[in-house]
Amino acid sequence: MNAALPLRRLAVAVLALSVVGAAGSAYAADKKIALVQINQEALFFTQMDQGAQAAAKAAGVNLDIYNSNNDPSAQNNAIETYIQQKVDAILVVAIDVNGIKPAITEAKKAGIPVVTIDAIVNGDNSVQVGVDNKKVGVDIGKYTANYINRNLGGKAQIGVVGALNSFIQNVRLDGFKEGVASAPGAKIVSTVDGQNVQDQAQTAGENLISGNPNLQIVYATGEPALIGLVAAALSQGTTDHLKIVGWDLSAQAIKGIDAGFVTAVVQQDPEGEGKAAVGAALKLIAKQPVEKNISVPVTIVTKANVDKYRAIFK
Repeated sequence: MNAALPLRRLAVAVLALSVVGAAGSAYAADKKIALVQINQEALFFTQMDQGAQAAAKAAGVNLDIYNSNNDPSAQNNAIETYIQQKVDAILVVAIDVNGIKPAITEAKKAGIPVVTIDAIVNGDNSVQVGVDNKKVGVDIGKYTANYINRNLGGKAQIGVVGALNSFIQNVRLDGFKEGVASAPGAKIVSTVDGQNVQDQAQTAGENLISGNPNLQIVYATGEPALIGLVAAALSQGTTDHLKIVGWDLSAQAIKGIDAGFVTAVVQQDPEGEGKAAVGAALKLIAKQPVEKNISVPVTIVTKANVDKYRAIFK
């Protein structure tokens, strides 16, 4: 674990590894856990994979990671395949939280425990690992509203670069709208779809900025959207007056914070989520009690506390 990690993140990682150690010691190397991932482009997901891989290695179990390439149908098909292979547990980062329910139900009927990560799949009684995306969306919305009230006279035109194919990011947008409403003069004037792909998010961001010259704030709902938006602001020459808030740090976002046009970024702990998910799966396999909701904390990163994260994104 990198020494630059904040203490809360380190605590989550240590807790996850202790869970893995306690539950995993009874397992032979022939045990297999499957992780059905959203994509392998976003650093958030690759860091989650790394955490899961570290936890699986520590426990002496096999981990297979499936890249769904942002395709909900591929996720369903992957779960069906893993059921046929009779894996010991399935971890899934759901794209479509409703569409994936039948596949999760089939896994449980086959006696395979399921752990959902990041996205909340309501009503399926799975163990859930991650953050409360709605609540944190409200928090970053309130942060933005306070900025608007303090620095922009309580009024602002806001744009959004989202991922309309992502349930999670739509929840983050709903939360942001609720939180930013505490600045009554703030108005979301346009929302564009980056489709959770960095290049498309940049193009969407450039179109958003050029089509709305009076924008003062733009909110990015995920890592590809934020990286694309930072590139769009630089290419459009708007970093002198346009402020950006969003989700998931990257080297590009940190440069934006240093330059002053990225104001606040929600930083999760994807590595901790991956470790905690494997630890929960091992307990489920062993028929041990597991909390239904395992919360992994987040931090809103600004210029005041960004130094803690620099080493992670070199």
